[in-house]
Amino acid sequence: MELLIESVGAAGDGVAQAAGGPVFLSQALPGERVRARLSGKRAEVDAWLAESPERVAPPCRHFPACGGCVLQHWAPEPYAEWKRGRLAEALSRAGFPDAPVAPMVTTPRNSRQRADLGLERLPDGKVQIGFHQRGTTALVPMQECHVLQPGLVALLGPLAEALRHIEGLRRLGSAVINMLTSGPDILLRTDAPLSMPDRRLLAAFATAQRIPRIAWGGKGGPAEVAAQLGPVRHLLSGAEVVPAPGAFLQASSEGEAAIIAALLEGLPRKLPGRAAIADLYAGLGTLSLPLSARARVTAFEAVPEAVAALGTAAGKAGLRVKAVRRDLDRQPLAGPELREFAAVVLDPPYAGAAEQTALLARAGVPTILYVSCNPVALARDAKPLQAAGYRVTTAVPVDQFLWSPHLEAVVAFTR
Repeated sequence: MELLIESVGAAGDGVAQAAGGPVFLSQALPGERVRARLSGKRAEVDAWLAESPERVAPPCRHFPACGGCVLQHWAPEPYAEWKRGRLAEALSRAGFPDAPVAPMVTTPRNSRQRADLGLERLPDGKVQIGFHQRGTTALVPMQECHVLQPGLVALLGPLAEALRHIEGLRRLGSAVINMLTSGPDILLRTDAPLSMPDRRLLAAFATAQRIPRIAWGGKGGPAEVAAQLGPVRHLLSGAEVVPAPGAFLQASSEGEAAIIAALLEGLPRKLPGRAAIADLYAGLGTLSLPLSARARVTAFEAVPEAVAALGTAAGKAGLRVKAVRRDLDRQPLAGPELREFAAVVLDPPYAGAAEQTALLARAGVPTILYVSCNPVALARDAKPLQAAGYRVTTAVPVDQFLWSPHLEAVVAFTR
């Protein structure tokens, strides 16, 4: 049947209307007309009858097979406005239809400093590394990437060759690579233990590639250092942090800077002299450390290694940050615990923080700064804030995840 694409949905697919309701088509853009075959709520395009003037040539040879990007075929301006609209729509659904949503802050190509990649040993013994195909577990062997830092991409070929000789990788595994200030930091997870020859091979690879540390772990198990040739460090707002293997970092330093700038803009111009800020889901202190220039900060985080790293970094730098271990999903801050804070910052995981946000609304914290990576969770979590009389004073969308449907945003709620 023929379909007219009316919009782009939350997952980056084109959306058309058929007799049974909305139909989703990969790589389709608003205004395009296609001939397609229906299969439930999805359709496969047989022919493009009319293409959008907003369609552009994708820069990467792996598009659209690689699931890392879904929107390389869309021109930058409408793509950015669509992402900005996702934030505006989320806030409208939460009860803030007139929220002042700023223009999109874009991050440059080849700036992503963290990657979580799949590993697969082929029947001929070779190892391939890449992102998964969209909606499948199959890997796309990565030969180029226009999102990751070039230095990270350059490691993949040598790493694949080294892993070819690793006994501990039998069939499937993963590699988390963080590009730290001290250099690449790699966490491997494989489906069998490393042998001593494996460890010697990884040490030789680390020496050849100037990698300070390579860690290893089984599926879901704790990580251990397999090879370490030098100290590991990463600068966050001028403070030197020692991350654990595979530690969470913001996707890019440019995106990190944009988030920090939006947070500082969302804080009240003047905080009381003895004011304190709570940073919830603080991680390594990406936000806690710069916030400490405005007030003393109590940083709450569940991961013990991150708490220790933040506490040590803040102490050495002489910053006003107290790191506290606490699992906020199981034990959110509530009532009297929140009274000392003039502002609360929260940067929850993708699922959001529904219970914690409701408790913040009930406590009446004067300023709440929500860093979101999921507009759907943001729309849900912000509803109790609207019901409690909060208003949105700033809302900044940040395109941390280039050409993907994912969106980072910083929203300031005050009352």
